[in-house]
Amino acid sequence: MKRRLLVVDDNAALVDNLREILDEAGYDVQTAGSAAQALQVAARGFDVALVDMRLPDSSGTELTEKLRALSPESAVVLLTGFAALETAIGAVRAGAFAYLIKPCATPELLLTVEQALRQVSLHAEKRELARRAYVAEKLAAVGTMTAGLSHEIRNPLNGAALQLTVLQRRVSKLPAELQGPLLEPITLVRSEILRLEHLVQDFLLFARPSEIRPVPVAAREVISAVAQLVGGEAERRGVKLTSEVPENLPLIAGDPERLRQVLMNLLLNALQAVPDGGTVRICATSAGNEARIAIDDNGPGIAPSAREHLFEPFFTTKATGSGLGLPICHAIVTQHGGHISIETSDLGGARFVVSLPLAH
Repeated sequence: MKRRLLVVDDNAALVDNLREILDEAGYDVQTAGSAAQALQVAARGFDVALVDMRLPDSSGTELTEKLRALSPESAVVLLTGFAALETAIGAVRAGAFAYLIKPCATPELLLTVEQALRQVSLHAEKRELARRAYVAEKLAAVGTMTAGLSHEIRNPLNGAALQLTVLQRRVSKLPAELQGPLLEPITLVRSEILRLEHLVQDFLLFARPSEIRPVPVAAREVISAVAQLVGGEAERRGVKLTSEVPENLPLIAGDPERLRQVLMNLLLNALQAVPDGGTVRICATSAGNEARIAIDDNGPGIAPSAREHLFEPFFTTKATGSGLGLPICHAIVTQHGGHISIETSDLGGARFVVSLPLAH
């Protein structure tokens, strides 16, 4: 994915020149001619901003502070045509990464951008390490709790399910007109017991994942099978479910049953996220040594503040749920030597991308 740069300057000729240089260097370049416009563009995300010190509606240092508040892990490089000690000090105080004098040589510009991007990557790596440590602590807690409670929970659940079966048999011997009012609460309690069973199973699966023995898997067949399984639910809700998978998609290395579990979870999440009559799309591509399976929807999307917590145990954006579905998906994909990420879909909602190694 191209790194995103934001160029903020009211000099149209200079902006065109910088855009051409940075485009040729392989960056995704967005531009703005004022501070107000820059903040609107920056809200969609950026890695490095090149900001002029003098803007028609603000100073570069003021805009830098606002950009840093909007995206703390991004970097800002200030540009000025009037070098002075005061402006350099102001740039440092505002949190700018670097300070360049206009016009600057192309090698100097590209080197500064590269260094700024390196700092952005270091911040991202540091955050990821902290997140992994946090998740590891929660995993340890889940493992300890599961070991102690799964047996204690399952025994009474099994006993309750057995007694419900006995009760249902006795009710079935009553006159038909009396059975309905009695069977309804029995069915409700049975469904709740089943839900608790699934919850305990999720805890066990997450805390003690079974070893994966990868074999060559036809991802196209796995995707087709999962799409058929959720097709009925999609049709019931009037959701358009489409699949775009090339026939020559290479084999991937993995456990087909566990991969079905991942895709099933992601597809069901997407169906729940879109309104009735919405759209969910699953597509697959391959590049290099991996295959990428993406699930898109046109739902409301996922807030940036929630994205970094999605794969943490017990975190959920739903009114109900254990908060273990996506962490389990993350754990399974990681066991396969792959990775899972969240992006913004071109459909307008969320996009989950599962990258998996190809079979050798």
